Amino acid sequence: MPSNSPTARGIVFLVGAGPGDPGLITVRGRRLLEQADAVVYDALSDPRLLAHCPDAEQIYVGKRAAAHSFTQEQINELLVKLGRERKRVVRLKGGDPFVFGRGGEECEALRNAGIPFEVVPGITSAIAAPCYAGIPVTHRDFNSSFTLITGHEKEEEYRAAESKARGSAAGSSDVNWSAIAKLPCIAFYMGVKSLPRICAKLIENGMDPTTPAASIQWGTTPRQRTVVSTVPDLPQKVSEAGLSPPVMTIIGKVVSLRDTMNWFESKPLFG
Repeated sequence: MPSNSPTARGIVFLVGAGPGDPGLITVRGRRLLEQADAVVYDALSDPRLLAHCPDAEQIYVGKRAAAHSFTQEQINELLVKLGRERKRVVRLKGGDPFVFGRGGEECEALRNAGIPFEVVPGITSAIAAPCYAGIPVTHRDFNSSFTLITGHEKEEEYRAAESKARGSAAGSSDVNWSAIAKLPCIAFYMGVKSLPRICAKLIENGMDPTTPAASIQWGTTPRQRTVVSTVPDLPQKVSEAGLSPPVMTIIGKVVSLRDTMNWFESKPLFG
């Protein structure tokens, strides 16, 4: 039950909600929801998780590309405000807070304001979505490394003002395409609109055009859809299938294992 005592010390827990399936949240994450006074949740955290905190104040701060109900700065300010009100706050974030989830920025804001915080990892979609699509992101016959990259076409537009001011990750892309094209397995987050550019850059920088690739929409949920192709043809296939965010794209020879390992979408009652 929430601890509404006015003497309780405020604290903010950044909790990874996992990739979509509400059953994939960690045990600790679920327990913190049950104990929360306030829950600040985003667009990619399954709303069914809120059933664990029926008595808590529930605040939606969904952020999707250019459609923001709250800016990142406003979310930071809200977390600080709730912490100063001596509440137990759960910041419920899709996937993992520190994997392209801007959890680091929220921790910085809390530390600067003197608000205690803890971080609870979550299962990131780069691992979970391929798993549910029958694609192992590592396999000793194909790859000994696995790389995570943001696929945002215009990430610069969404960066916080303070981040721009200190010159971190300057520019709309800091991807070294000549190096990336040589990697055996790559996961691109949030890259539907920029998929044609991503695939073109990989081929332009030497990736084998026969390399298999897959885009997975709403991974780990009954809405999951998977498109498989080669790198050059993937953008057209994704467009023809009408895939829209959230989508995770996996590029590498491990995608060829999907025919053998497609356990989730082949269930009798899938979808």
